[in-house]
Amino acid sequence: MELDPLLLSRIQFAFVVSFHAIFPVFTIGLASYIAVLEGLAFKTGNPSWVKLSAFWTKVFAVVFGMGVVSGIVMSFQFGTNWSNFSQASANFLGPMLSYEVVTAFFLEAAFLGVLLFGRDKVPPGVHLLAAIMVAVGTFISSFWILSANSWMHTPAGTEFRDGVFYVTSWSEAIFNPSFPYRFAHMVLASFLTGSFVVAGVSAWYLLKGREVETNRKALSMCLWLLLFIAPTQAVVGDFHGLNTMEHQPVKVAAMEGNWETSRNVPLLLFAIPDQENQTNHFEVGIPSLASFILTHEWDGEVPGLNEVAVEEQPPVAIVFWSFRVMVGLGLLMIVFALAGLMLRAGGRYWQTPWFLQGLRLMSITPFIAVLAGWFVTEIGRAPWLVYGLMTHSEAVTPSLTGGMALFSLIGYIVVYALVFSAGVYYLMRVLYVGMENSYMDEEPNADRPKRPFSAAHVSFEFDDNSTEKPFNQGRH
Repeated sequence: MELDPLLLSRIQFAFVVSFHAIFPVFTIGLASYIAVLEGLAFKTGNPSWVKLSAFWTKVFAVVFGMGVVSGIVMSFQFGTNWSNFSQASANFLGPMLSYEVVTAFFLEAAFLGVLLFGRDKVPPGVHLLAAIMVAVGTFISSFWILSANSWMHTPAGTEFRDGVFYVTSWSEAIFNPSFPYRFAHMVLASFLTGSFVVAGVSAWYLLKGREVETNRKALSMCLWLLLFIAPTQAVVGDFHGLNTMEHQPVKVAAMEGNWETSRNVPLLLFAIPDQENQTNHFEVGIPSLASFILTHEWDGEVPGLNEVAVEEQPPVAIVFWSFRVMVGLGLLMIVFALAGLMLRAGGRYWQTPWFLQGLRLMSITPFIAVLAGWFVTEIGRAPWLVYGLMTHSEAVTPSLTGGMALFSLIGYIVVYALVFSAGVYYLMRVLYVGMENSYMDEEPNADRPKRPFSAAHVSFEFDDNSTEKPFNQGRH
């Protein structure tokens, strides 16, 4: 069977990006949470905030490391698999990726060491500054990356001549039409992810009766935040959808499974899109609701997929169902946020087993929702890599063979499986140990050089009197 280098390259990039995306979306929210905890600890001196900050900093260290390792290869793929695109977009994307490294990655790297190893070694104010700078660095990084990616969806401020993009306005290119909505949507998704993970872990500890007071505080903070950002995400998502319909109507048509441009379009709860016959099977929908959501009018006109040729339509079934997974999980998040508010009376939110068990399960849903949203965004753009200007087939490396693409894809899968396994192993160790010994006034052998992942590595040894001694050198 002949191997298609274009298809394999798309699968490879989708795999790498999907694997990598789950880490930044968590670390962005978690870094801000740690900065808040450090601020509370600095202001109040309450040891609960110090314990929480020390514990979640360990988690951040592992996830940040996995994110860096998994993300490094993405930029290389531009050259190996998408050289035509790299050459065409270098005038814009080259500086954008450089700005991300210089302004964000260097900032995070400089202060991350202080955050991980500087407690009791630098003044409290400096340690708080390090936490804030790491959080700021994550936002700056997402700013540049999302701006570059948004430009590929709504190209602006550039001129496409002789197969090359020339920048005519940096401000228009950076702040392209879809960027503000996508940036806000991703930031809120990061806060949702961080909040649900912290809430889920805190719920697990509460079910086990471990560090009850400290985890109750953490859970309470997360539930208050979720109460505001979960509904806000729905509002921002609505604005993002309206912007998408203006600039990428075919993507919206695929999201809605709408084949014919028409009015009074129903919101389909269930359907089986049949792209070959340009129709749906087994439709179940709410009359006129899609028109109302997308146009804010019950009889509003919604574009159909038949506006473009079949070869310019994205894979409708994937986009259609990914969108419903994302929206469904988003609504479930709102339900849990409201349930937390209702259970606050009498402190039931941290003493109700079914709610705590539900939060444990909910801790994985933001990652699924983010991946589903990413599939909608990227697959819904097909067959365009730069929307309306350059297709995937025009962007792929001409000399790339199917065998080469398959070999690199298998290599990435194997390496990423090892990275993920190692990361999960360390995370499980951190979660198993918990936060009872997350913070120590004095670390033995504190003057010794630190090993990779030592910020997340805590074990125990026993003396002759069977007294636990926490230490960070990895011995058992």
